[in-house]
Amino acid sequence: MADKSSVKSTKAAKTPAAAKAAKTAKTTAAKDAAMGAKPTLLSGGNPQIAKADGDAPVQAYIAAMPGWKSDVGRRLDALIVRTVPGVLKAVKWNSPFYGVEGQGWFLSFHCFTRYIKVTFFHGASLSPVPPVESKDKNVRYFHIHEDEEIDEELVARWIRQASELPGWVP
Repeated sequence: MADKSSVKSTKAAKTPAAAKAAKTAKTTAAKDAAMGAKPTLLSGGNPQIAKADGDAPVQAYIAAMPGWKSDVGRRLDALIVRTVPGVLKAVKWNSPFYGVEGQGWFLSFHCFTRYIKVTFFHGASLSPVPPVESKDKNVRYFHIHEDEEIDEELVARWIRQASELPGWVP
């Protein structure tokens, strides 16, 4: 059995290599994206897209969403843009984020195996409250499943209300 000093030195020895490997992976992913390579799909089919601000990374995420989810992602993105003119966009933590300048992020979505999870960061303040609870008392979710009709009028009301609240700032 190794003593504590050898465990510490082993961990320390791996840290620079792990950092280099992570940097190389990030650089490779960025090069692949620039060359039009298809992004890696993470668990649940969630696209792995490098963190970046603007519409382009969000559109890359949506294009990489598997199967029926890509069409829903396009519809959701268009609804957000129509509802909140001038909305800010970014991809963070492999998810598209939507926000308002000076207020923070109000909405995000993420692919899971059987549904898309739409997150309203201050969803508990919306009326009516989105149906799915979170561990965070302020956050509420709306799940979109395949072949499920989306009440665009209701979702647009949630989007409008959420965009008028102070947003989430990481």
